[in-house]
Amino acid sequence: MEKFRYKAVIAYDGKNFAGFQRQPEARTVQEELEKTLTRLASGQPVLVHGAGRTDSGVHALGQVVHFDLPGRRDVEKLRFALDTQSAEDIAVRSVELVSDDFHARYWPHHKTYEFLVDYGRPKNPLLRNQATPFPYPLDIEKMREALQFLKGTHDFTGFTASGTAVENKVRTITDVQLDVDEMHHLLRFSFSGNGFLYKQIRNMVGTLLKIGNDRMPVEQIPLILEQKDRQLAGPTAAPQGLYLKEIIYDQDLNHSRQ
Repeated sequence: MEKFRYKAVIAYDGKNFAGFQRQPEARTVQEELEKTLTRLASGQPVLVHGAGRTDSGVHALGQVVHFDLPGRRDVEKLRFALDTQSAEDIAVRSVELVSDDFHARYWPHHKTYEFLVDYGRPKNPLLRNQATPFPYPLDIEKMREALQFLKGTHDFTGFTASGTAVENKVRTITDVQLDVDEMHHLLRFSFSGNGFLYKQIRNMVGTLLKIGNDRMPVEQIPLILEQKDRQLAGPTAAPQGLYLKEIIYDQDLNHSRQ
């Protein structure tokens, strides 16, 4: 039977996952989706390809995956079946039929990540899995000033976890934002770009929080970028505040398979 390629946008609560990518003896988003799709394909194994590999504890609002299934399916019926038969901590937001050459990971795209911080008070236990606590005062304007130094094309070696196998550490960040919800004591950092290195966002946020708490100068950001030294940056922020919010592909999907 002829196979057709489908693109899906999914969301998940990362608390009980060891990340997106399949791992031995660990619960992952990829494995959960593949188990559900294999049932929907009458036992025929289905391989899921994701646009990015979120780490253990990291959430997603707009992760993109693709997979091939035998036979052409009604996309809304497929979305409903995949959504209702997957685990409770996974939601399938949309499914569409795409051309056979579409690849969730390798087609050029831009990602937007958000990072939530519960700040300036004793931690809220209701947010323990949704935001990273930082119970200290922060200078918001200093963080906003420092944030602007991250925008543009840079070598982000100084914000990368040591031991990463990626050789080219040059990335472009196209947009940065910091929104403050004073009523609920929440900070929302937003980073958009053509790709991010292992733990890059968590390291950037950890550095920004240290700047906001007056334990580093604003000028520390350009120094880290110039020196490419991880030791100059702040600590790695905890994973539960990080969300893969959205992925936008550079190529037009309108030539999807008809």
